Amino acid sequence: MTALAPLTLESPTVRHYLMCPPTHYTVKYQINPWMHPEQPTDADLAMEQWENLRRTYLELGHTVDLIEPLPDYPDMVYAANGATVVDGVAYGARFTYPQRQGEAPAYLARLAELGFTPVEATEINEGEGDMLVTSRAILAGTGFRSTVAAHQELQEAVGRAVVSLRLVDPSYYHLDTALAVIDDDLVAYYPPAFSPGSRAALEHLFPDAIIATDADAKVLGLNAVSDGTHVVVAPGAHDLADALRARGYEPVPVDTSELLKGGGGAKCCTLELRR
Repeated sequence: MTALAPLTLESPTVRHYLMCPPTHYTVKYQINPWMHPEQPTDADLAMEQWENLRRTYLELGHTVDLIEPLPDYPDMVYAANGATVVDGVAYGARFTYPQRQGEAPAYLARLAELGFTPVEATEINEGEGDMLVTSRAILAGTGFRSTVAAHQELQEAVGRAVVSLRLVDPSYYHLDTALAVIDDDLVAYYPPAFSPGSRAALEHLFPDAIIATDADAKVLGLNAVSDGTHVVVAPGAHDLADALRARGYEPVPVDTSELLKGGGGAKCCTLELRR
């Protein structure tokens, strides 16, 4: 097989992110297979890892705004789930589980403060956890958390084409655990997480995609954040890091292992704000 030539990349695009400190982070219930309430969590370590992630974004030249964490919502640190923000419009979340439903109005209010036009969802969706923006379409996950009706509602709210993808493995319950947007026209994904039809759709849309290995997926390596040049990725995702380097991207390993106990990595902690 002929090796793919590395891309000639432009300078990284400056990104704008919203994050939530893990002040109240713990795992006291189970709403995904990664969560085990019987296992202790280390609040200080979670905060240290989160601060390192935030500092990494700042050092890369990006802007990071914060939202105040609410005491009764330990999963609020997973900011990506709070909304989908495209072209200045903030389409709010409407969470599946009651343990997280109070987060949605807080996120929408904060995004309105930051100057985004808020759109309150009427359909069940978990924000950018399941809705990932590419130049070709917004890729939208369903099967565990977000509904296809929410995909349609998002399309009406932001006026961009939305492609529905069905997730079939409970360990990859959000799209951002099984697929990462690396650049406008490049994604990395883990095929076993998707239905046959969704895999075929991804192959058609992104024939040059990076295919993640089992080892990448098992450390939530696809829960990554890219600025088009640098890719913040789990340190254990060695195959993915190698594949990124081969394409000309720079992997930036950031340890979020304590936050992984709640089912999230770097991407889950990071909501991108697009004007």
